[in-house]
Amino acid sequence: MPSGHTVVAFDTELTTLHRKIAEMGGLAEEQLMRAMEALVSRDENLASSIIGRDAEIDRGEAEVEALAVRVLALRQPMAKDLRQVITALKVSNNLERIGDFASNCAKRVMALSQVPPTGPMKSLNRMGVTTAGMVHDVVKAYVDEDYDLAMAVRDRDAEVDAVYTSLFRELLTYMMESPQQITACTHLMFIAKNLERVGDHATNVAETVCFLVKGRLPGEERMKEDLSSFTVVNPREPQG
Repeated sequence: MPSGHTVVAFDTELTTLHRKIAEMGGLAEEQLMRAMEALVSRDENLASSIIGRDAEIDRGEAEVEALAVRVLALRQPMAKDLRQVITALKVSNNLERIGDFASNCAKRVMALSQVPPTGPMKSLNRMGVTTAGMVHDVVKAYVDEDYDLAMAVRDRDAEVDAVYTSLFRELLTYMMESPQQITACTHLMFIAKNLERVGDHATNVAETVCFLVKGRLPGEERMKEDLSSFTVVNPREPQG
């Protein structure tokens, strides 16, 4: 039977994992919000600082991985304890990818600042705010082991997919009607795709939280509303 000292040490390690995940999630959310601010304000300095801070999230993932491996090797956890360690590994990986997507958005802002503003900026910013909110809520669901909140985040991914499909169509239309806007619209399209992927990774975290709490992934199929792969926009007929 494990000693009281061992139990206390194990609890401390699990608490540390939770804290590091919360810190990573907070930074990922902040990075996304700042990337949207940089996009709207065309602020190259802000975009550059976002890119520079991506390494902090990378370090966070490395620290979580190192601690999780240590716990697995020394404590040999089982049942719910084992799920907690596995969940921490999966969540940190998804948060690291979200940080990458925020950094990618910032890189596109650097390019966009060199060309005239164009495109559906308000819709894109709204999409960014939505995905940042998903990240915030899903990290809270992880920390609180809140199954209902995790499922609510999972359901919101369909909204992000629908907005992305709409933006994809709108940006194609901009490019066909005004070829000089192709460069800007292409960068905006990549930003939209990065945000759509953030929604996917937040949803992955939500499903991992369900695994943590229930011991299984959600049974029902996840709704998908990303129809961009099937989107075709026909050029308008010339007038007169």
